[in-house]
Amino acid sequence: MPYNVKMSARKQVTMHRIREMHSANEKIAMLTCYDAMFARVLDDAGIDILLVGDSLGTVLQGHPTTLPVSVADMAYHTACVARGNRTAWLIADMPFGTYQESDELTVRNAILLMQAGAHMVKLEGGGWTARIVKRLVERGIPVCAHLGFTPQSVHALGGYRVQGRDEISATQLRKDAAELAAAGAEMLVLEMVPAALARDITEALTIPVIGIGAGVGCSGQVLVLHDMLGLTFGKPARFVRDFLDGANSIEAAMKQYVADVKAGRFPDESLHSF
Repeated sequence: MPYNVKMSARKQVTMHRIREMHSANEKIAMLTCYDAMFARVLDDAGIDILLVGDSLGTVLQGHPTTLPVSVADMAYHTACVARGNRTAWLIADMPFGTYQESDELTVRNAILLMQAGAHMVKLEGGGWTARIVKRLVERGIPVCAHLGFTPQSVHALGGYRVQGRDEISATQLRKDAAELAAAGAEMLVLEMVPAALARDITEALTIPVIGIGAGVGCSGQVLVLHDMLGLTFGKPARFVRDFLDGANSIEAAMKQYVADVKAGRFPDESLHSF
C-alpha cells in the first residue's frame, strides 16, 4: 500500500499537546526517523515525536561517528520525514559545526531545517549553548537541548562513556539543565546519565526530559530506530531493547515500544539503565 493512502485519526501533536502530556505525567514516546515511509509507519503506530537525528551518519551513511553529517544531509532527511509524517512532532538535529561558529550561521542553519519541515531543532551541550538557545527562541525557533553523553563531543569525552557519575559532573549537569531551560529550551534529552541523577533533573525542571540510557524517571524515552529494531553493526548499547524480537511485524514492534514507554515498562531499571 502506498504510504500516503492510509489516513491517521490522531490529532496533530503540537508543543502545547506535549506540555499537556508532561503536566498529566503521561510518558512521551520518541524515536529517530530518516525517511518518509518510516515516518508514516511511526506516526500510525502512535509515536509522539519523530527525531531526525544526526545518528543518520552512523546508521545510514556508515560513519564511525556523527561528525561528518552536514546541514544539507539533515535538511534532506528532514524534508523526507516531513513528507511522510502527518501528526507527530518533528525535531531535527543541528549537526556538528552548524552552531559553533557564529550566531548568524546558527540562525541560518536552524532556518534551513525549519524550512525543510522541522517543528523544533535540537543542539548538544551546556554552558555556552544557553546563549545560542536564547537567540534561536527569540527568533521563533523552538529548541530541544541535549546533555549527558553528547555524540558530537565523543572525542572530547573520551569515547562512549556515562556522564554525571561523580558529584562534580552531576552538579554541572544540573546547572547546565537549569540554564538551558531558563534560556528557553522547551525540551531536554538526557543521554547515558545515571538513572537517579536523571530523575532528579527531571523533577527539578518544568520542561519535558526525554531519556536515552537515563532511566525510567524521565518524562519520556527515545531510541535510535534501527537499534530498537535489532539492527546494529555491533553489540547494542546497554540501554537498547530489541522490540522486533517476538513481534510479528515492524509496526507491531513500534506499537509495543509506545505501549511500554507509556506504561513505564521501558526502560527496565535493572536492564537498560546506569
